[in-house]
Amino acid sequence: MQIKPIQNEYENEIVDLILNIQQKEFNVPITLEDQPDLLDIQNFYFKSGGTFLGAFIDEKLVGTIALVKFNPEAAAIRKMFVKKEFRGKEFQIAQQLLEQLIEYSKENKIKDLYLGTVTLLQAALRFYEKNSFVKIPKDTLPVDFPLMKPDNVFCHLNLNP
Repeated sequence: MQIKPIQNEYENEIVDLILNIQQKEFNVPITLEDQPDLLDIQNFYFKSGGTFLGAFIDEKLVGTIALVKFNPEAAAIRKMFVKKEFRGKEFQIAQQLLEQLIEYSKENKIKDLYLGTVTLLQAALRFYEKNSFVKIPKDTLPVDFPLMKPDNVFCHLNLNP
């Protein structure tokens, strides 16, 4: 497996991977129109100092994770998706994606990582909690945190304990 920063040259693969998981697997009521960031990765993620990573097996995109830097010391994790057949302990793709994102964050002096998700994604919540993220109330998020409409569970990880 290879993990590398990816941009709009992978737009079709990214959209296909993410929308299939959101809509078909988990029935999350979200469309491509609700996620214009997927069609402008360079400006939405990289321009502010964030990143968008892709995990590849045999040159096929099997997982993604992204980071939106929304102030000098804080960022939001977005677009953490792994194809169903590549999830779990055997592959550890989600774990490796998250570890690379945390490493990138530390190198770029980001002290706090936040994320929003939906109650429905219980496995994702367990994964984040296993990785030391703590659930927090929505009203304790930074005022500049970029909210996504469907999110109703929020987590935080301090990188400088």
